Amino acid sequence: MLTPDAMMAFFAAALLLGIAPGPDNIFVLTQSALFGVGAGIITTLGLVTGLCVHTTAVALGVAAIFQTSALAFTLLKAAGAGYLLWLAWLSFRAGASTTDVADGAASSTGSNFPGYMTLYRRGIVMNVTNPKVSLFFLAFLPQFCDPARGSVALQVLSLGGLFMLATIVVFCTVAALVGRLAVLFNRSKRGQIMMQRVAGCVFVGLASALLLSGR
Repeated sequence: MLTPDAMMAFFAAALLLGIAPGPDNIFVLTQSALFGVGAGIITTLGLVTGLCVHTTAVALGVAAIFQTSALAFTLLKAAGAGYLLWLAWLSFRAGASTTDVADGAASSTGSNFPGYMTLYRRGIVMNVTNPKVSLFFLAFLPQFCDPARGSVALQVLSLGGLFMLATIVVFCTVAALVGRLAVLFNRSKRGQIMMQRVAGCVFVGLASALLLSGR
């Protein structure tokens, strides 16, 4: 079992890491600015679901594959970048919505709002297809584990749960703050189109950073 001191130290570190600019919180920021607070929260839940996959991979030793196999790492990284470029294409071709975003939620048919389930799936894919998350967990989580205190796998799963909690706290705060922009910009067609183009550029930037990054 993890000690309370270790859990508190890890949670504090996880909060700081969540605040630091990265692809996941930028993704939440973008979706929140486009579609409102609710969209940012649902996207966060999708990202956290992806973290479940990475945590399990580390606990079972699967994540080590990406550390030892350049091919596996490159293929997953390419898949993630391709998905981001597809999202960029959707943003660049999107026009103005036929409905507005109000009170943090988009509604009705004919809107550019893709739906909450789509945003949830986007969060999962965005996180799972980034092999650097698995490598980060592989390097970060074991530092707080103590083999003398029981199963390391269970300790890793516990730390992963704490990391997910910290992620929810930070990212939902980002969604609540930035999501208000959606109400402002969606009042005009020009504002909607501008935000879509900005989002497209952000997705291209994230894809480029992922492709050009090393392990």
